[in-house]
Amino acid sequence: MSQQLVIASSNLGKLNEFHQILSPLGYDVQSQSAFEVAEVEETGLTFVENALLKAREASRVSGSAALADDSGLAVKALNGRPGIYSARFAGEPRSDERNNLQLLEALAETPEGYRQARYWCVLVLMRYPQDPVPVIVQRHWEGEILAHPRGEGGFGYDPLFWLPDQGMSAAELTAAEKNRLSHRGRALRALVEALSETP
Repeated sequence: MSQQLVIASSNLGKLNEFHQILSPLGYDVQSQSAFEVAEVEETGLTFVENALLKAREASRVSGSAALADDSGLAVKALNGRPGIYSARFAGEPRSDERNNLQLLEALAETPEGYRQARYWCVLVLMRYPQDPVPVIVQRHWEGEILAHPRGEGGFGYDPLFWLPDQGMSAAELTAAEKNRLSHRGRALRALVEALSETP
């Protein structure tokens, strides 16, 4: 029998990635929208704090175990920005296209060789709302920021996230390749490993 796991996100790109990786492992992956979980105000100052807020609320409303992801892009030349504000870097309403344009503008004077960046993913799994020991994992993905977008796949900053080892952007990877290489794919595998060791 599969174990229900509510994903504390409404981001379709993230939901698809969670489903692709977790469903074959026996998890019944459900979106928080199926339980009418409202979006939580992300008042934390770190990815960990925001993920805890989202997981706790999704578990409380759904009455089920909940998994939250807080992730984003940290650019070295921008002192870690956009960081926790990655999804709303260009303000509201949120738009990947506008965020990418904002990033390009912020790096307009930064030459090639100084555009290093990391995608970060923090995952928090709470078995119940007052779980005193939530499972927390974090992983990152190294890359550089392009001067122009490349590729049609992925979401977020993927068209600008260049992978030197692959010779392509994250948006040019297949879904399977991205799940294998990405910060979120790595974090999910670490989470599954942690769960197998947790009583």
